[in-house]
Amino acid sequence: MATVSTYLNFANQTEEAFNFYKSVFGTEFMGEIMRFKDIPPTEGMPPLPEADLNLVMHVSLPILGGHLLMGTDAPESMGFKVNAGNNVYINLSPDTREETQRLFKGLSEGGTVEQELQDMFWGDYYGSCRDKFGVQWMFNCAEKSN
Repeated sequence: MATVSTYLNFANQTEEAFNFYKSVFGTEFMGEIMRFKDIPPTEGMPPLPEADLNLVMHVSLPILGGHLLMGTDAPESMGFKVNAGNNVYINLSPDTREETQRLFKGLSEGGTVEQELQDMFWGDYYGSCRDKFGVQWMFNCAEKSN
């Protein structure tokens, strides 16, 4: 079933923030916290600095009415500079790749593609963009390619 969630980027404070949100909402993380050290090596990708390896790559926390709050640390070593306004994404998880492509194309028209849709190591078909109004969107589709 398709879902929508909110994705937050932090400058090395994700774990602290999400433990706070966990205490406020009284819920538990969905699965384990994924760390940057869990990323498999990729050809052409430089190794991360030792200081960034234990940072949060992904965490997911149900809050209210089935809504998920998700987050990541955004290391400067990977080219990220977190500022108020660029730290929130609306995350769409459509049911099919076709719907993912349709939404991605529509929302990125007149805007900026940050990452083209592609198969990712965590198993989803993923991409991100900023629409022509400056709103940031992420797409995660679990449907496998044929």
